[in-house]
Amino acid sequence: MLVNRKELNPEESPEAAYGARLRREREARGWKQDDLAERIGYTGRHVSAVETCHKPPTRRFSIALDAAFGTEGTADSFEREWREIKHGVLLQGFPEYVGYEGRAAEIRLFENGVIPGPLQTREYAQTLADAAVARGDITREQAEERVSFLMERQAALARTTPPMVIAVLDESCVRRPIGGPDVMGAQLQHLIDFAAQPNTMFQLAPFSLGEQRPFNRSVNLLTLPDRSVASYVESQTQGYFDRELASVLPLLRAYHQLQAVSLSQAASIDVIHQLRKGTP
Repeated sequence: MLVNRKELNPEESPEAAYGARLRREREARGWKQDDLAERIGYTGRHVSAVETCHKPPTRRFSIALDAAFGTEGTADSFEREWREIKHGVLLQGFPEYVGYEGRAAEIRLFENGVIPGPLQTREYAQTLADAAVARGDITREQAEERVSFLMERQAALARTTPPMVIAVLDESCVRRPIGGPDVMGAQLQHLIDFAAQPNTMFQLAPFSLGEQRPFNRSVNLLTLPDRSVASYVESQTQGYFDRELASVLPLLRAYHQLQAVSLSQAASIDVIHQLRKGTP
């Protein structure tokens, strides 16, 4: 007999959807809350609190659920759902991409208009977030979360054996002034420092490429430790993470073609030095 069973409405919030799915998965296996709790190292009271939104899910709790339900590493894992809740201000697919980026052996970036996240200074990133707040796109709390998430993302790349990071930036990225002379000057110097590292490659795709430039939006490509490849492409409102070889390889081929027609690293750094000196 079910006593004091709270009806769950998954439409109320992402946390409510998480709790409703947790209950559904648990009951599909015929487990009581205490049965699941014993399997994941929590109390039945804790499981109940997450199901009914009295406690928020955590990454540790979500990973334990995935182990119990056999959903580790799947597209609908509880850990992925937790990331979507925690980073709800981010585009769909992006938190999943960042999880793979933190383990990648090689990272290729292309960006148009703004410096890509892994190469941004905190001040540059904060300026972009502040502008989004001023436009009413996000709240102040979401802006702080966005910058904090970026700093965590950058920290994940600073590991004992760092990944090879290849960045091809459209010329607009370095010519578009963001945050005033001090912020932009420090950002340009950061690009110079980035290019000097032994595990990086930096190129500018000049305006003169015209129609030869293959990408019109942000493109990220990963080579994972097992040599498989993945891509993340986003528009203004949607992100898409893809590990299907048939769709990733054309992007990889186009990226190589872009590198071939872009400026060399030395020539790219010369352009940045000229910009720092105020030379047209």
